[in-house]
Amino acid sequence: MNNEHTAQLLEKVRNEKPLVHNLTNTVVTNFTANGLLALGASPVMADAVEEAADMARIAGAVVLNIGTLTADKVEAMILAGKAANEKGIPVLFDPVGAGATPYRTESAKRILSEVNVDILRGNAGEIAVLCGRAIQVKGVDGGGNEDVRKLAKEAADMLSTTCVITGKEDIVFGQEAYAIQNGDPILTRVTGTGCLLGSVIASFCAVERNYVRAAAAALSFYGVAAERAAEVSGADQPGTFAVQFLNELHKTGREEISQNGKVEVL
Repeated sequence: MNNEHTAQLLEKVRNEKPLVHNLTNTVVTNFTANGLLALGASPVMADAVEEAADMARIAGAVVLNIGTLTADKVEAMILAGKAANEKGIPVLFDPVGAGATPYRTESAKRILSEVNVDILRGNAGEIAVLCGRAIQVKGVDGGGNEDVRKLAKEAADMLSTTCVITGKEDIVFGQEAYAIQNGDPILTRVTGTGCLLGSVIASFCAVERNYVRAAAAALSFYGVAAERAAEVSGADQPGTFAVQFLNELHKTGREEISQNGKVEVL
């Protein structure tokens, strides 16, 4: 896994334009759709119980994101996840805010128990909760002083999935393991950047069956694009950054990845 592989997967996404079915939260739907379009993938948001499974069956990847949680959405996610499982379509689960409330935690655990989740993406606090650790989570932001690399391995083994933990250093753990040092702190000042990241990872998984490598490549590309956007917009202008970030998701390519990608094999 290196910068060349990241560039190759990015080009494959842009050539194949995979359909990414996002059952995501209402706060980020527009930003997620625009981000996927800028990247070169094809977004769809169909979370009605009546059609979620049918849409999943024709997608290249399915994203389950519990940011704005309702009982109907959980049912739709489970239907879509099971349909994707039947077709061998990768499922990414983002357990937003797991640990913040009992209902949110129980819903996340139910999805994990009923759907074969191929990629689990969250912050350290969310992942720790799903591994059964006692930890305080405020809202949708995780906390704690976990050894993130150890936690990622624990989650991957316990939940039989590829685990992605994002933070100052992003960790991907599965059959292989990688650490990615790309990104910029201003990402945390714009809502939806974490949720969009999950969908970008899913788009890479749609064209690469080695989900560990696909996730590492997506994280590096995403981080490089963020670095370039921050450089252009300035570190103190989150609104300007959000627009420029979409531009950089569209413009970032082989040359930028070759020069700036930071992926470490663990």
